[in-house]
Amino acid sequence: MVSKGPLLRLLTAINRRRMKLLMGLAFVAYVAFSLKEKPSDCLFFGFGKKMEEERNCRPWVKGVMLFPIAQLMNLVILQLLLGPDLDGPVKWFCDASVWGNFVNMRSLQENGDQKVESRIEEAVAPLREKIKDLEKSFTQKYPPVKFLSEKDRKRILITGGAGFVGSHLTDKLMMDGHEVTVVDNFFTGRKRNVEHWIGHENFELINHDVVEPLYIEVVYNPVLGKLLAAIFTVNKSSNLPMDQIYHLASPASPPNYMYNPIKTLKTNTIGTLNMLGLAKRVGARLLLASTSEVYGDPEVHPQNEDYWGHVNPIGPRACYDEGKRVAETMCYAYMKQEGVEVRVARIFNTFGPRMHMNDGRVVSNFILQALQGEPLTVYGSGTQTRAFQYVSDLVNGLVALMNSNVSSPVNLGNPEEHTILEFAQLIKKLVGSGSEIQFLSEAQDDPQKRKPDIRKAKLLLGWEPVICLPFCKPDESFEGYGT
Repeated sequence: MVSKGPLLRLLTAINRRRMKLLMGLAFVAYVAFSLKEKPSDCLFFGFGKKMEEERNCRPWVKGVMLFPIAQLMNLVILQLLLGPDLDGPVKWFCDASVWGNFVNMRSLQENGDQKVESRIEEAVAPLREKIKDLEKSFTQKYPPVKFLSEKDRKRILITGGAGFVGSHLTDKLMMDGHEVTVVDNFFTGRKRNVEHWIGHENFELINHDVVEPLYIEVVYNPVLGKLLAAIFTVNKSSNLPMDQIYHLASPASPPNYMYNPIKTLKTNTIGTLNMLGLAKRVGARLLLASTSEVYGDPEVHPQNEDYWGHVNPIGPRACYDEGKRVAETMCYAYMKQEGVEVRVARIFNTFGPRMHMNDGRVVSNFILQALQGEPLTVYGSGTQTRAFQYVSDLVNGLVALMNSNVSSPVNLGNPEEHTILEFAQLIKKLVGSGSEIQFLSEAQDDPQKRKPDIRKAKLLLGWEPVICLPFCKPDESFEGYGT
């Protein structure tokens, strides 16, 4: 019978060898991993004479709590491999001073992190204050806007809305509380004319040429819009909740519309056709900004809406004159054939802020020349007459016409008539300029007389200009002088 003692010692020796083999393999893997991450002098941190230096070699340990685990792992592996000869290191690990060092190190690290965060906060605090100041300085301050209910608020599209007249119309409609979409290709318009509305929830600016079709819905629901229109036509005095298109897109000064006559013709014909198609599709009402140029060089004075005009169809101004005449024809063709609601405003000479100084119009030309000390150029004898209205009067007239039931053309202008020479002398006096008045040869097809008959606007719209030029006398037709 075999004794149990030798057998147990044999099994113990085999198990011990297996354990040493397994732990040896683990140790090799552990060493290989450690050497891959950091040099070998950082492998067994916590042992040796340079303990404090070696502790600084542990950046690869992910987190402070891994430090004692790594220490214990080192000791267990060495204990298994070297046997009882490693009592010293084990006792060293169990020494309270080691744990004290670890706690101190962790405390130092936390304090260091707090100091870093504190310094970052000190550096960032002034930047935050500067950002707040910048946000306050750049905060958009919009002009006051009236609040309208959903029923009363309209969605309005303005072509040429960044131009001289269009931008003032945009201001009025926005301040009245409506939703306004401006479409402009910025040929003569400028973004800065409407930049004070950019970002407002009721405003949208689209860079687009009306010669190309515009696929935009300016009503919420065309069927609902027509239904509401049918309901509200029962009461003619009620405010129709219909969406509107103001079609103002076109160069208006002679130098601008003569610069590219074919483009001017396309804008006034194809552009108008596209806007009428849009109005038909969405059930909107369209107002065409026509011009007193449809009267040409008139033989009737003053000009009323029944006068057919006297226009040279092949002259240098024909691209604009005839373009607007065709646009009017298109409007009434769409009204008769497609049932589109149209309004036509024949606009006479207008002046005011946001006129481009180099657009070639009489007022802006004289002001620029007077300010620069250059001669004021008058074409012809200066006896040609014009009637200038202020832009705010025109805008009020456009809105009144759009919201009226008048579908026939309406003159919008100032009936106060003065010669070009009088305008030159007035501006020279107001500017205080020593400029001379220089007479040049008369321009071809330049109208000799221009004065609107506004009796129709007074009677049907209740509109007339209220701002008078500085040299005119206030009478029963005007409420007072303007600036």
